[in-house]
Amino acid sequence: MKIPINLARQPFRRDRAMVLASLVVSILLLATLGALVSLAGQDRKQLADVRHEVGVLNQQIRAVTAEQSKLNAVINKPENTTVLERSVFLNTLLLRKGVSWNQIFTDLEKTIPYNVKIVRIHPTVDAQDRVMLDMTVAAENVVPLIEMLKAFGQSRLFGNVDERQTLPPTQSEPLYRMQLSVPYAQKL
Repeated sequence: MKIPINLARQPFRRDRAMVLASLVVSILLLATLGALVSLAGQDRKQLADVRHEVGVLNQQIRAVTAEQSKLNAVINKPENTTVLERSVFLNTLLLRKGVSWNQIFTDLEKTIPYNVKIVRIHPTVDAQDRVMLDMTVAAENVVPLIEMLKAFGQSRLFGNVDERQTLPPTQSEPLYRMQLSVPYAQKL
């Protein structure tokens, strides 16, 4: 029977596998560090490009703002304010005249039932050039008014009705009255 005896001060150990694994892990960590440094450099380059583009756009904005302030100064001179006010007035007038009463009544005649009377109609044009019809209509009973609301819903020329108020008949007014607002798809 043999007994292994090691008389050395530091006995022999099998560290080769551990050293090799540590070396492989170190190489992988160095490769990862290199990839991260490369990505950081690319990110810094892209950020510099974006900063340059933002600087160019800010410079263009400043130039346009300066030009606009010069033009506003010319427009706001006292001798030009009357021309500007008249121009705004004429543009508003032309826009309001762009609403065709004949076309409104033709389209309403096709849509509203025969036993509903239009008491009042007021077209308005909003900032997006959409025409809204504020109307008061009347009928002998509620059924024609409901049919009118259904007809507006089914029509491609009119949008969703905003019913504001329905009034029952009184001694002075024997008809049911309904106040409503409806969008109208007339081209200006």
